[in-house]
Parts: sequence; C-alpha cells; structure tokens
Amino acid sequence: MANHKRSLKSKIKSLFIKLLIGLVVVCALILWMSSWTYSEGTRAGQLIKLSEKGVVFKTFEGELNLGGLRTGNTNDGLEGNLWQFSVLDESVISDLIKAEGKRVKLGYKERYKAMPWQGETNYFITNVVVIEP
Repeated sequence: MANHKRSLKSKIKSLFIKLLIGLVVVCALILWMSSWTYSEGTRAGQLIKLSEKGVVFKTFEGELNLGGLRTGNTNDGLEGNLWQFSVLDESVISDLIKAEGKRVKLGYKERYKAMPWQGETNYFITNVVVIEP
C-alpha cells in the first residue's frame, strides 16, 4: 500500500511538472509572437489625436486622418478615413505631441498581436516626420 501511495504521488508530481513546463512554453511563444514584426511602412496624413488611455495598463494611442472618406462598417453612410495606432517609445511620444494638428509622415511596424500593456492596436509608431507645407 505504501508503494501505491508513492507511485501516485510520483505520477501527480510528474504531471504537475509537465503542465508547468507546457505553460512556460506557451507563455514564451505568446510573448515572442507579440514582438514579431508582421509588416512595416509609412503612412501620411494629419495627426488629429494623441491620448493616454487605459484602466490597468496606460498606453499612448493616436489617430491619423489619411484624407478622403470611406463607407462605414454599418449602414451609417460615409466616415473619415482614420488610422489608429499605438506608441511605445517616449521620444516618439514627445515628437507626436509637438506635431499634433500638423501633416505628418509616420513610420510604423505592425505586430502580429499586441499585448494589453503595449497598446490597443497592432500598429506601433517608430518615427515622426512633419511635412512642411
């Protein structure tokens, strides 16, 4: 009977270790995917919004008016052609604050999936260039 108890304890311990290792591997894969750059490029338009948002995780989010109109997702008609983005870098945030309301060209990287502490979108701004009229 004592051998049976040890065997059961050993099996439970082995199962727990396997589950723990599996959980660590899954978490590592999710974190790796959140840092993987899916695409990168630039977009130009008028910077109309930059704000710090969030209840638990405070992130900087912005909107760029790309110009023109597009049909909405619902039957409400036309809406502005707005592009939403997130910002991680403090120096980029200060550049965006200075450029708010101006025409800008924003360099960005699109991540496969953003974690909640990174931002609300998958688009992260890497640099800001003010377009002079």
